Amino acid sequence: MLLAIDTSTRYAGVSLWDGDRAIAALCWYSSHNHTSELMAAIMQILGRAEAGPADLEAIAVALGPGGFSALRVGLSCAKGLAMPTNTPLIGVGTLEMEAYPYASTGLLICPVLDAGRGEVASAFFQESEGRWGKLVEEKVCTPEELVAVISETTLFCGEGVPQRSSYLRQALGSRGVVVSFHTPATRLWSLGVLAGQRLKKGDVDSMATLQPLYLRRPNIGTPNPPQRISQ
Repeated sequence: MLLAIDTSTRYAGVSLWDGDRAIAALCWYSSHNHTSELMAAIMQILGRAEAGPADLEAIAVALGPGGFSALRVGLSCAKGLAMPTNTPLIGVGTLEMEAYPYASTGLLICPVLDAGRGEVASAFFQESEGRWGKLVEEKVCTPEELVAVISETTLFCGEGVPQRSSYLRQALGSRGVVVSFHTPATRLWSLGVLAGQRLKKGDVDSMATLQPLYLRRPNIGTPNPPQRISQ
């Protein structure tokens, strides 16, 4: 079985997979923090399957970008569960999780997450000739800077899109296919599927070096330019 953990944003979720089939899942909106809620949710879905941490073949975790503290909670929990039995860890970027449900469209896909301070986190993905991949690395910018680089028909999706759907449609016209709804359950499904694909290939991450993708430092002190940083 594979356990998937997503604490990228206020919308969190955990799911349990038996091969290619999700056998239990739970999503919720965290109005306070993920610390007191995450382990309870994990034990709940493990209990439904009459399983325990020792029964897990792998643990998948969303790496972000997302909330600074939320990402730390998710990854710390994943490592804590994996360490006693040396269970393999698989980290998946949150923007890839947002984009993957639309892979079969063949379009250039731009998932969007709210990054605060009037900015968004985005990246570009596409499936071409049966191969799925990231074309442009994750970055933080303003919505205006994002639409300025769009030169071909692009599908916009993700948690950060619904509140910006009108702007994206007006700014992009025929160049934009805007998915104006979002559900955290779909993102959680992507995490389980993408991690399962990697597990079959033996493509797992190092517990010692796996880190969240913050893109920038927390909102304390003077803001710094967006960048990848260590935990």
